Amino acid sequence: MPASLKVGVIGLGRMGQLYTRLLATRITGVTLYAIAEIDTSARQRAVAEFSIPHACSEVEELLALPELDAVVIATPTSTHAELVKAAARAGKAIFCEKPLALTIEETQAVLDVVEQVQVPLQVGFMRRFDTAYQEAKALIAAGRIGEPVTFKAVSRDPFCPRREFSDPAKSGGLIMDMGIHDFDLARWLMGSEVERVTAEGTILVCKELAEVGDIDNAVVNLRFRNSALGNVEVSRNAFYGYDIRTEILGSEGALQIGRHQHTPLLLLTRAGAQHDVTPYLMERFGDAYHTQLQHFAQCLHDRVAPAVGGADALAACTIAVAATQAYQTGQRIDLAALAS
Repeated sequence: MPASLKVGVIGLGRMGQLYTRLLATRITGVTLYAIAEIDTSARQRAVAEFSIPHACSEVEELLALPELDAVVIATPTSTHAELVKAAARAGKAIFCEKPLALTIEETQAVLDVVEQVQVPLQVGFMRRFDTAYQEAKALIAAGRIGEPVTFKAVSRDPFCPRREFSDPAKSGGLIMDMGIHDFDLARWLMGSEVERVTAEGTILVCKELAEVGDIDNAVVNLRFRNSALGNVEVSRNAFYGYDIRTEILGSEGALQIGRHQHTPLLLLTRAGAQHDVTPYLMERFGDAYHTQLQHFAQCLHDRVAPAVGGADALAACTIAVAATQAYQTGQRIDLAALAS
């Protein structure tokens, strides 16, 4: 690659710390040039570990750095929209965690600014960069299962989240926060846009989420424009482990992605067969997070658009908003009506 791109990370929470470490140690063609975080101790720890030239307490300070080429936005979901717009107006290339915003209108407003100033934008749908999902996409494109007919996805977290995180005003709620990954995969793998949705949602286990108006389990049914069908289940209470699985049935075969077992070891005793399960996010998608950031850096060097951009963010957000409305109202929601 040519000279290193100078990249800054905004936010040093769980995801910000991950991206900081990746940029400092594993992503080629970049220099971790700056961080922005209001928490002084978090900034100091990052600087001590990675010798970052610029540690800013305010985002505006980071965005004003003239040599900064790009930013990685890893702040709470409800802050994404304004930060993306600010970074775009500052002329910085942008990688932003999903979703770009919590509403269709906010997402479109963000994309209008990005389009106006013509800066690169990549959205953090990291599952597309997972080896298994990429191979599945290639097999579908090669016609190995014929025409995709149905899509089924299971996304289950292994613990009840904190109430303050689950507040729909901050996270978008269960369907937006968790289901948006599956909605992105659905349209990508099926090769068709979602036309309408129905949904059911409830709170059964994580009862404390009722205090902020969120739910812990939901099932969403999808109908695609090409008449294919889909089903997405999201849950907060898979206390046995992190359970992410997808199946695509085609006219000539099927693909199954993901499994319960993490380590390829099976214990057989008089008590029966036992194996471990995937503990959580990084054990399952750690490599995908690395690959998507490397893709972002490579696209900036090559001056090409990232593979997962604003249009994908808007499409997935629209499905999530429709599905949330469907469970709240008990009605079928046509996506065309939301876009009008």
